[in-house]
Amino acid sequence: MKFSRRMVLGVLVGAAAGYVITGDTAEIAEPATPLPAAAVAAASVVDGARLLDDVRTLAGDDFAGRRTGTPGSQKAQTFLQRRFEALALKPFGAAYAQPFSFTANKTAYPAAVNYVGYIAGSALPQRFIVVSAHYDHLGEKGGKLHPGADDNASGVAAMLAIAQWFKAHPPRHTIVFAAFDGEEQGLQGARAFLAALPFPKAQLALNLNLDMVSRNDRNEIFVAGTRYNPSLIPLVAKAAARSTVGVKLGHDLPQQKGSTDDWTGSSDHGPFHQAGVPFLYFGVEDHADYHGPGDTFARIEPAFFTSVANLLVDVAATLDAELK
Repeated sequence: MKFSRRMVLGVLVGAAAGYVITGDTAEIAEPATPLPAAAVAAASVVDGARLLDDVRTLAGDDFAGRRTGTPGSQKAQTFLQRRFEALALKPFGAAYAQPFSFTANKTAYPAAVNYVGYIAGSALPQRFIVVSAHYDHLGEKGGKLHPGADDNASGVAAMLAIAQWFKAHPPRHTIVFAAFDGEEQGLQGARAFLAALPFPKAQLALNLNLDMVSRNDRNEIFVAGTRYNPSLIPLVAKAAARSTVGVKLGHDLPQQKGSTDDWTGSSDHGPFHQAGVPFLYFGVEDHADYHGPGDTFARIEPAFFTSVANLLVDVAATLDAELK
């Protein structure tokens, strides 16, 4: 994740009893109605041990912060290859790996790699939902290792948990799982993916992007993107109503008076938005270890993270079932 983020503008308070939307979104939603049983992610469906182990692995010292083009990044690619194979995701073409190159801040990155796989839809196979999370981080800075546990090993682990759920519950849409490289150098992986889409852009219905989802001492997660597509609010609200995590809308209003509130371009959903693709972006507000050496696995909050991962599975299942 690249930019500092503050000042939530709309609130979607999620709990089992229901929800309310307030603030600049200026909408009140009706109580959530149950989805068909086959489409609902149950209250606890995520393998918490697997979820945490994925973060522990990616944030390990031997991955050295996963900076693009480094041996640590290559170790992360090997990890992704194994996990995609274990989930039986299908590649577009011969391989999950989608190499690309770019230059950022006068530095060439000739060996960046996205990892992309999918689960084919049963009812709408030619309509695609992309679930994304960047796996790169900062590597070493100032002689200190930046492990990037929350940013963004957590998003990758949550993405894999969603894939695990859809493996057992075949989706209606084709669900694409994209682990992007080069996010920290300017959202490069998402740009490369969109520049060489493996299917027609008209068939790309939505991007669900996950970046920093494992730490918050107020039990809150934020979602941006509904300002541009208000029809997504009721779908997010249905999942929020079943969650123990508070879900807040906002951070997608234009910047005013020097505010850093607008997250529209803060992570890999930004290029999707620029391409006219609806998006939902889930992430926590910045914490003291954001982009610092203290962003370690030891500071992940397991109960919160597992609850968020369950929420995200439910969001993905709800979108698949009800997206117009």
